[in-house]
Amino acid sequence: MTEETAAPSPGATDVRDAVTVRMPADSAYLSVLRTATAGLAARLDFTLDEIEDLRIGVDEACAMLLTQALPGTDLTTDFELTGDGMRISVSVLTADGRLPARDTFAWTVLSALAGEVDADAGPDDRVSIVLHKRRGVAETA
Repeated sequence: MTEETAAPSPGATDVRDAVTVRMPADSAYLSVLRTATAGLAARLDFTLDEIEDLRIGVDEACAMLLTQALPGTDLTTDFELTGDGMRISVSVLTADGRLPARDTFAWTVLSALAGEVDADAGPDDRVSIVLHKRRGVAETA
């Protein structure tokens, strides 16, 4: 995995905070991640509905990735809090670097909940799903 300096998206204010949560790639730990997501979103004054959408979106992204995670590896989640939103990158090491299918119901739900969604694979077969939710912006699926 290559390290990159966090840069704000065009039109966004500078990155205020960056938080990384690393835990075993096991669904038993997802409640911790949902709580962290909600706490960070509340810090940015997201509405209760937006916070719940993000919690469910992160949970859905993790569910998609955990099916591919190599046993005994970690699930890593990077949060970037900006003035107008939050960028969340969830990643795991996989055996083949296969990206999640974008033509599934799960991807459609994820896109509706999180706003901008993308996926990529690194050279070490680390697969990431990246969510970018802006505060107060009505999303279209």
